[in-house]
Amino acid sequence: MHQAKSGRLIVRLSREVRSGTNLLDEKGRKLGKVIELIGPVRSPYASVAVAGTKTGKQGDRAFIEG
Repeated sequence: MHQAKSGRLIVRLSREVRSGTNLLDEKGRKLGKVIELIGPVRSPYASVAVAGTKTGKQGDRAFIEG
């Protein structure tokens, strides 16, 4: 994952996710919400609106809420 100039996180997905899904860090804290899906179907990415100021660092894992 990396942070775009817009402030959103760009995250590589390993499974199907819908817009509006919340993403969590390894400790269960909310990272943000998926705003849009981008890229090819076989290798999708998501643009995530960050919740708060802590975004983590490149290579951190994110998890789907629920």
